[in-house]
Amino acid sequence: MVVSENFKLLGKVAMVFGGSRGIGTAIVRRLAEEGADVVLTYASAENRAAETVEAVEAMGRKALAIKADSADAGAIQNAVAQAVDRFGRLDIIVVNAGVLRLGSVETFGLEELDHMLDVNVRGVFVAIQAAAPRLTDGGRVITIGSNTAIRTGFPGSSVYSMTKAAVATMVKGIALDLAPRAITVNNVQPGPTETDMTADHLEKVKSLVPLGRVGQPHEIAGLVAYLASDESAYMTGASLTIDGGYVL
Repeated sequence: MVVSENFKLLGKVAMVFGGSRGIGTAIVRRLAEEGADVVLTYASAENRAAETVEAVEAMGRKALAIKADSADAGAIQNAVAQAVDRFGRLDIIVVNAGVLRLGSVETFGLEELDHMLDVNVRGVFVAIQAAAPRLTDGGRVITIGSNTAIRTGFPGSSVYSMTKAAVATMVKGIALDLAPRAITVNNVQPGPTETDMTADHLEKVKSLVPLGRVGQPHEIAGLVAYLASDESAYMTGASLTIDGGYVL
């Protein structure tokens, strides 16, 4: 990936919830390439979080990894407080943390349902709620949803699709709440993307992508970098789908 020569985010501090793997670590690295110092949270992948911190620091940027399960509201709130204590400001948040469980309506367990709602919906709300008072005016809030919010291509994805549709709707309302401070709130909806979380079912859905391939994490990160920049200042409350033209 080409490092930006303009450093559009120089002097900014970004926080990526769920930044140790897959799309999350690609976002952390891209924001750092654009000049931002970055805080990332992780639930369990401590080694990969440390590797991401090392990569950011190798670019000459500052980084901090904080263990915080996005199903734990207190952990999210504490992580935001630590980020601001360490860097003194917060300009950009990206809420990427999420879980994927598949199963038909007849068999899907209520404990799994509650966990997915806790992470994919409640966790997103809590992260934004905790960060909003700390964000600089003119800041950026970016959520990572899914194209399944509008296109469900196979059985067993009803709960995951529901949680991502909730995020898309949430973003519209929060955008209105934060507009008086010129804070934009937007949602990125990736289609099939090559990550650990999706590895088991990518082959099933690749045929549904007109471009004939799945996405790569750095492609999602590129869109996030645009939304984090000053160039996107007139866009808010939007859900942007990036899925290779996924057909269902």
